[in-house]
Amino acid sequence: MDYKTSGVDIEAGYKSVELMKEHVKKTMREEVLGGLGGFSGAFSLAKIKEMEEPVLLSGTDGCGTKVKLSIVMDKHDTIGIDAVAMCVNDIACAGGEPLFFLDYIACGKNYPEKIADIVKGVAEGCLQSEAALIGGETAEHPGLMPEEDYDLAGFAVGVADKKDMITGENLADGDVLIGMASSGVHSNGFSLVRKIFEITKESLNTYYDELGKTLGETLLAPTRIYVKALKSIKNAGVTVKACSHITGGGFYENVPRMLKDGVRAVIEKDSYPVPPIFKLMAEKGNVEEQMMYNTFNMGIGMIVAVDKNDVDKAMEAIKAAGDTPYVIGRIEAGEKGVTLC
Repeated sequence: MDYKTSGVDIEAGYKSVELMKEHVKKTMREEVLGGLGGFSGAFSLAKIKEMEEPVLLSGTDGCGTKVKLSIVMDKHDTIGIDAVAMCVNDIACAGGEPLFFLDYIACGKNYPEKIADIVKGVAEGCLQSEAALIGGETAEHPGLMPEEDYDLAGFAVGVADKKDMITGENLADGDVLIGMASSGVHSNGFSLVRKIFEITKESLNTYYDELGKTLGETLLAPTRIYVKALKSIKNAGVTVKACSHITGGGFYENVPRMLKDGVRAVIEKDSYPVPPIFKLMAEKGNVEEQMMYNTFNMGIGMIVAVDKNDVDKAMEAIKAAGDTPYVIGRIEAGEKGVTLC
């Protein structure tokens, strides 16, 4: 009896690490100390000393049941972008710069090429957010998970000078809300998605004219990373007064998180185009409009509040970073909350 006969293949683990090294190398920042394979990842904080009052920010998340689609479609090279996005977008939302990321993959059986594909996506997410992938873990769970199944989660650390943190404390009546377009469903609400659509290869490979692609391609589109857009706004000299990453819970849960007491967000639903996938889901699943806005991002992945005099400059900065902005609403005095009209 040995470890391999019990279901854990150490050699496969070694091969996975070798295959993923080429992807990990691309994410290295000058602050990274040492290489892949140590017991911990090391990251120099020398540059942080230049800040007046440095604050470390952290975020951890996974991709939820979206992973099931990757498994059914046998496409694993983008789900890692989702894992990174869910963490670094939260850090950027607080005014921070993501520094490094670690991933955790739990699988029923270690297929080295599949693991390397997953990590390829993680590395791409790190490149998009300029974070270093300094470590991770692949855990084989025979008997606990089916051989073909896996789950993916991650953890990111970032930094901000305290004076640059986005807190919402200076929000005022008349401030303008700018929404940045999402790339689709992102990584939230997939438990409902999987009730609306039959998650089989045949169903996911079905082409829809209104989508312009197959259902699977649409649903698996990776979460948009907004780190560069928020950095571009800051570099343009615009102060982001408040910011909300639209994730699970949609508009109704996430927008109030950016507000202070005494102000209300008013969002106009027809101020931007809602992607066809959301209309398709509402129709096929007979999902009420309020539930759609309380579950999905509905085409807006990140919302920032700026002074009305900074709107044009902020819009240009967002476009310069490659994102698509829309003026979607405003801040008004009133009871803390969000109104969709």
